Amino acid sequence: MDMYDLIIIGAGPAGITAAVYAARKKMRFLMVSKDVGGQAAWSGDIENYTGYQFISGPELVHKFEEHMRTYSIDLKEGEAVSGILGSGDSFTVQTQTSGWQSKTLIICSGKRSRELGVSGEREFRNRGLTYCATCDGPLFSGKDVAVIGGGNSALDAALQMMRIARKVYLINNTAGLEGDAVMREKVAQSPIVTVVNDARVVSVQGEKMVSGLVIDHGGKQRLLGVQGVFVEIGLIPNSEFISGIEKNPLGEIIVDKYNQTSIPGIFAAGDVTDVPEKQIIIAAGEGSKACLSVFRYLAKQSSS
Repeated sequence: MDMYDLIIIGAGPAGITAAVYAARKKMRFLMVSKDVGGQAAWSGDIENYTGYQFISGPELVHKFEEHMRTYSIDLKEGEAVSGILGSGDSFTVQTQTSGWQSKTLIICSGKRSRELGVSGEREFRNRGLTYCATCDGPLFSGKDVAVIGGGNSALDAALQMMRIARKVYLINNTAGLEGDAVMREKVAQSPIVTVVNDARVVSVQGEKMVSGLVIDHGGKQRLLGVQGVFVEIGLIPNSEFISGIEKNPLGEIIVDKYNQTSIPGIFAAGDVTDVPEKQIIIAAGEGSKACLSVFRYLAKQSSS
């Protein structure tokens, strides 16, 4: 089995940026990822990425990938990492079909959507219930929909859906919406959006497809007639495949200012880490930092 200098796990903003830096440093490296773009590909309108006053998530991911592919990068796409073995001088990254060895790793595996955990959720997944407004929003044109959540992800989904849906309910389980003030203002100004605070989802209703959502509001259950449900209640870090590494109670990998983890030779960047703000621009910056730290680490190892 060939030995790489570096294996980058994940091809979201952090992984892609790390790959660009690794290519420019002439490192011998490999990327392993189940997809390209990560959570950024699911984002709607982006107005806070420097250099672009306005760009959609898929468009920005296309720019990232286009930049990355200007270099000869070995990308194993469609491969989900199932485990990591080794320590010190060598690590083995395993998937269901193969395995590769490397002197160092950068984990950029990102996060996945958190589930509601209520009756009907799994039965109606992809039958009116979805976790991605960017991916599936157009399917609900002219329909009544509910967005579950109160942070930036939920606000982004509501902003997307209020352009194409007939009615949007924004169901939030706290006293008020969080997220960016600009996004909250846009939602508040829309005549088709109804915000329901202090509400809890009880169940998803329907036969073959979603036809309603039962919520508990003020201690009373209420049925909302909707044909679409968008779950935007947060994310879970994709960090289960690696054990023996220090994580916080949320499962995020703990890193220092150099993106080094508790295991020498393993670095991490982006939303899978405990870096507090989950933003595309921050993930990209963390990816560059992690790669530069790997370059210094390998230089020290070769000189010792």
